Amino acid sequence: MKKKMLLLNTTVLLGLGGVLSTPTYASTIQDMESQKSQIQNQRQDVQSNIKAASDELTRLQAEQDQMKAQLERLTIAEEENNKKAQKTEADIKETSKQVEQLEKEIKLLQEKLEKRNDILKDRARSLQESGGNVEYLQVLLGSSSFGDFVDRALAVSTIVDADRGILKETKNMQDELKTKQADVKSKLASLEDMKAELDEMTVQLAAQKKQKDALAKELKDKEAKNEELKASLQVKDSSLANEQSTLEQNIKDQKAAEEAARKAAEQAAKEAAKKAAEQAQKAAAAPAEKADSSSAKAEAPKASSNDVAPTSAPAPKASNVVTVGNRWIGNSAYVFGGGRSQSDISHGLFDCSSFVHWAYSQVGVNLGPLGSVSTETLKHAGTQVSSSQMQPGDLVFFDTYKKDGHVGIYVGGGKFIGAQSSTGVAIANMSRGYWKQKFNGRVVRI
Repeated sequence: MKKKMLLLNTTVLLGLGGVLSTPTYASTIQDMESQKSQIQNQRQDVQSNIKAASDELTRLQAEQDQMKAQLERLTIAEEENNKKAQKTEADIKETSKQVEQLEKEIKLLQEKLEKRNDILKDRARSLQESGGNVEYLQVLLGSSSFGDFVDRALAVSTIVDADRGILKETKNMQDELKTKQADVKSKLASLEDMKAELDEMTVQLAAQKKQKDALAKELKDKEAKNEELKASLQVKDSSLANEQSTLEQNIKDQKAAEEAARKAAEQAAKEAAKKAAEQAQKAAAAPAEKADSSSAKAEAPKASSNDVAPTSAPAPKASNVVTVGNRWIGNSAYVFGGGRSQSDISHGLFDCSSFVHWAYSQVGVNLGPLGSVSTETLKHAGTQVSSSQMQPGDLVFFDTYKKDGHVGIYVGGGKFIGAQSSTGVAIANMSRGYWKQKFNGRVVRI
């Protein structure tokens, strides 16, 4: 009988052990935890890519803003230079009229001088016939032209006062017309050179705008593609988040079910043990021996997930005149006569001399009134030095549309920084190419 009771208890315990172990549940939870970990890793990768896409969008948008600002500057520069080109063209027409008028006056004067020439010839003959000084006639007959005669005749002291008055008046008229003609022709030549410079500048600005427009379109296309990539990554992240949430709920439900099963098994084991004990007591004639029973407790493996939150690390002052203008590189435009108001400076609109004036003002050096600064004033602003002794910070001059028509600041290494008509503020090479040809050797040390 004792052996029978021992066998029954052993059978109950073995049965309870099988109920409490629940190997199927543990395996399922482990698989889900593993799948959850994989999804978390995938989400981390996707979120990292989303951040990279967002950073790229921020960069592209900043570049777009910069490009838009530069296009606005170029538009202003184009309008201002067109106005100056139109005014210069009007000045050329007006000066051309002055040249034509002076040529007419010169022609009339020549006709008048021819008449005076005939009068002077007659007077010279009369002087000779009356026994006067022959030197006067020799001067007249020996001259190569009437202008030459006037110059030679004035040197003859024996000329009668009346003739001397005519000759002096004629000489003054000649000199005045020649001076006017030379001045007007020089002005016309300068205006024509300026007009050519402005026309070239307009072409360059139009080319810059076309290039900037193409680049802006390219940036816009990149921005659109990046937006699409970011959106698709966000959809994927949302999908993975849903999968993760579903798995977490399934794991929670599975663990709850496993806990409920474990408790039910424990209760069933207690009841079975109680029933077995009662049956054993009834079967025995004597008091049944108390059997020590031990319950096997199976603990479901506890899975842990280590969620690692992504961390992100948080992502001029110019020291001298050589570098102070670097802030305008790529952020400025050339305007003939620009840079002489705070509005122009704020918008990065300079010509060569106003940029030099601004750069030196930033390091505490005043190069005279801003409104009247020019290459002419700047070339007298310091000490002339030999080009062989050129140092960073020296002013260097170039013959463009006129003598000393362009100025920049030498930065060393055969280069200078200045406001160029083709680029706005930029560093250019003066040791070869265009600027080497235009450099006239003038160097001024401030």
